[in-house]
Amino acid sequence: MKGIPMLDLYAEYLYMKDDIDNAIKKCLEHQKWILGPEVVEFERKLSKYFEVRNCIGVSSGTDALLLAIRALAIKKKGDEFWNTDDLVITTPFTFTATGDTIIRAGAMPLFVDIDPSTYNIDSKKIIRAIEEYRDKVVGIVPVHLYGLPCNMDEIMEIAKKFNVFVVEDTAQAFGSKWSNKKVGTIGDIGALSFFPSKNLGSFGDAGAVITNDDEISELVRMLRVHGGRDKYNVDYLGYKARLDTIQAAILLVKLKYIDEFNEKRRKIVQIYNESLKNIEEIVLPSIVDGHVYHQYTIRILDGRRDALKKHLSEKGIDSMVYYPLPLQKMKVFEGRSKIFEELKESEKASREVLSIPIEPLMKEEEVCKVIEAIKEFFK
Repeated sequence: MKGIPMLDLYAEYLYMKDDIDNAIKKCLEHQKWILGPEVVEFERKLSKYFEVRNCIGVSSGTDALLLAIRALAIKKKGDEFWNTDDLVITTPFTFTATGDTIIRAGAMPLFVDIDPSTYNIDSKKIIRAIEEYRDKVVGIVPVHLYGLPCNMDEIMEIAKKFNVFVVEDTAQAFGSKWSNKKVGTIGDIGALSFFPSKNLGSFGDAGAVITNDDEISELVRMLRVHGGRDKYNVDYLGYKARLDTIQAAILLVKLKYIDEFNEKRRKIVQIYNESLKNIEEIVLPSIVDGHVYHQYTIRILDGRRDALKKHLSEKGIDSMVYYPLPLQKMKVFEGRSKIFEELKESEKASREVLSIPIEPLMKEEEVCKVIEAIKEFFK
């Protein structure tokens, strides 16, 4: 049997090949590459999918976060950027873009530790952090890590009480739900990523901002095209952050398959959890309503994570560590961030987590091979 990758994008392409080829052919025929008709249609269909008034296609999930936080500075402060006295609470157990976009928008990230059972930011610690820093905290950026929604009831209650904004980092959680509401639609703004490996992935970089706030929507649309409604007379310091027409065309096709693929992921998770539940050295992810399992991430106890990763590699099975280094440990955040209390759970998770293949189109024998390899390691 061939090796088992974390994700088989070629298999996914073959699964919807005719639709994708036709979508690209249509673009080749009309040649409207910048904010073409597919971008407009994708924004409309995404708004309908999320049941929000506004969707703005942008060039990446990173730019989605950056433009969202910048737009909030303009709306709430009347300034183009936040400043370093403005603290934005987020998790250190995430990809670097979550933290660095806060800095690039002028503010300073305030790292708050995670709940070890979910890997998401601990909402109880958010309250304590705001109480300590008081009026300096202007916002919260929760990350729905691995596809598992944060406790948005608690986070929105905190945001309302302390009058701070919420930008949901929904890069890993397309289609995930909290209390029957799609994540990304609960806070002020949702930031989406369509990086190829995401549940809904493009053929390159792409992202989107979703919001029910019409003023924010207009500001993001301006910021994505150099900062103005008229590119020859701009209002703000903006970016070239548009969603490419060809990526929108591909995403329109793949959007039709997203709920089917998310359900396939859940079925694989059920097999993994049932088969691995008796291994004491592994902590399995919970099966939670609304989880879309961007990653199937297990926790390996007793310092054996790296050894298991090596064992799987020798068996031709890919695995990944998301994330080996919490943000507060990275050089880029030195002197540019604050830390609330100790971040022990984030540091512990970074030493123990391991993500194993969760390709929606995995064959049953491939799933079984992964399970057998893990069981062999723990004999």
